[in-house]
Amino acid sequence: MKTIGAEHIKDLCNGAAFLATGGGGDPYISQLLAERILHQYGPAQLISPDDLPDEAFVVSIGMVGAPTVTLEQLPTVDEAISALNRYEAVTDKHIDAVIPFEIGGGNSTIPPFVAAMKGIPCVDGDGMGRALPEAQMMTFPIYGVKPTPAIIVDSFGNSELLECADALSFEKEIRAKAVAMGGMITSAEHGMTGALVKRSAVPHTLSFATKLGALLRQHDGIIDAIEPDLFALFNASDYGVIKRLFTGKVVDTTRKIISGYDVGTATLQSFNDASRKMEILIRNEYLVASINGRTVASVPDLICIVEQETARPLNAERMRYGQRVAVFGIGCTHHYRTARALSVTEPRAFGFDLDYIPLEEIDFP
Repeated sequence: MKTIGAEHIKDLCNGAAFLATGGGGDPYISQLLAERILHQYGPAQLISPDDLPDEAFVVSIGMVGAPTVTLEQLPTVDEAISALNRYEAVTDKHIDAVIPFEIGGGNSTIPPFVAAMKGIPCVDGDGMGRALPEAQMMTFPIYGVKPTPAIIVDSFGNSELLECADALSFEKEIRAKAVAMGGMITSAEHGMTGALVKRSAVPHTLSFATKLGALLRQHDGIIDAIEPDLFALFNASDYGVIKRLFTGKVVDTTRKIISGYDVGTATLQSFNDASRKMEILIRNEYLVASINGRTVASVPDLICIVEQETARPLNAERMRYGQRVAVFGIGCTHHYRTARALSVTEPRAFGFDLDYIPLEEIDFP
């Protein structure tokens, strides 16, 4: 893909919702916004990280907060473009390109449409290769990119400049600001050179998500029929291993907004054996999946859920009693296989008393 236009956005949203592991926010409103803007301004140029000049200045942009909030507090174009314009004014730097900080859900659509509005490229990559709930978990700071200066904008047009010493301080500060400013804000952050993008970004995730979304659309229907093509797509990617972990129905789900996160659990019951149940722990995203008490997948590997009859990705905030679903485990990219990356993304980083075991090494019960 050389450009990303209005005709690609629906596929991008479907693929990004799949990769979002339940988080990232419901992409439907962001899809409508992006389609309208790209119809108006024309397609955005999509540039590979490898093609960026080393001296180019790139800024990451997206929404921060509890995804449930976006079901009522709808995003608009104004926050994103305002954040970028203010960033340039405050830093006195011209932004040469933008990049998503996650490929998850609605956040995948913001950089392409603001790139089209500003007439600059959007980098085909992101800082997670999925969605994760905290700033220090991005590949950008893991590989040495400073998160600030950052500009945050709320739905009323209020903006603030954040200056923080490191990614952990930034996460605490921006999360508190998100809570105080209505539960969801837009952030322009992690300004970096093209050379740093090449080192730190998960490459080609926008084009991969679009290809994944097209696969789900073209074979819209029962997930069993799509599974061979789905496995072939992931096996040929940097994600690598993919496994079906569970098939069943949602029998219980709880969720609360706590300190700016959607926190909860979901319980699934097997169609074939009522005693066989999967529990999923949620903090914006699906973080840990266990079957009858035995862990079968955990962060930073991906836990992705789709509706059984439609193969449509299921966001955590859309999960309801009685839904029939299929659960997939997908290996994380190599960016998260280092000791430094695992120190901020393994289950213990979320307070869970268990070690990370790569998906390919787990035997299923």
